[in-house]
Amino acid sequence: MPGLTTAAILMGAYLLGSIPFGVVLTRLGGAGDLRRIGSGNIGATNVLRTGRKGLAAATLLLDGGKGAAAVLIASAFRSDMMLWAGAAAFIGHLYPVWLKFRGGKGVATMLGVALAIYWPAGLAFALVWLAMLAATRRSSAGGLSGAVAAPIAAAGGGQPDAVLVLLILALFVVWKHRDNIVRLLGEGYPADDEMVEWYLHLMDRLVARKREAVLA
Repeated sequence: MPGLTTAAILMGAYLLGSIPFGVVLTRLGGAGDLRRIGSGNIGATNVLRTGRKGLAAATLLLDGGKGAAAVLIASAFRSDMMLWAGAAAFIGHLYPVWLKFRGGKGVATMLGVALAIYWPAGLAFALVWLAMLAATRRSSAGGLSGAVAAPIAAAGGGQPDAVLVLLILALFVVWKHRDNIVRLLGEGYPADDEMVEWYLHLMDRLVARKREAVLA
């Protein structure tokens, strides 16, 4: 029953992606309701505003990990569904049923999906993210640039199916950052040096570990 299998894979991936790790971890860690802190976003950047760097790192890894896990789990059952399972997990993060469909902006989850479906695209995502973070001192500029870089890298690697899915995900990331884009194009968008330095340090470690794993 391929139709049932397809529906089950997509639904399972969506539910996996919809787990709001930022909200769960901050509550378990005694930091309160993340949706009432800072920007109200459920991602790692807002978790960092609680001052709990360990929780922020865990949120980043788990948000990325659920995207990668959805791809890898789907590939074990239907290899032709792995790309769309990653997309379903990504949509789950953006529009989680548990939070009345008000989720995150998808940067970390898209990174996890990209690494799982075509690792050079994920690596390009991470490197561009780091570069733009360092250049602009604004996390939203880094995330947006990394998301756009992923489908371009997939196209350069001759991966048309990955290009389509990653392009769709990148467009969602841009849409979710529309308010940030307006502020980036205007004036008075303050840099957050402490947050950027934390991201740069963490992402640099993650990229180094991924490179070591690939070369091993």
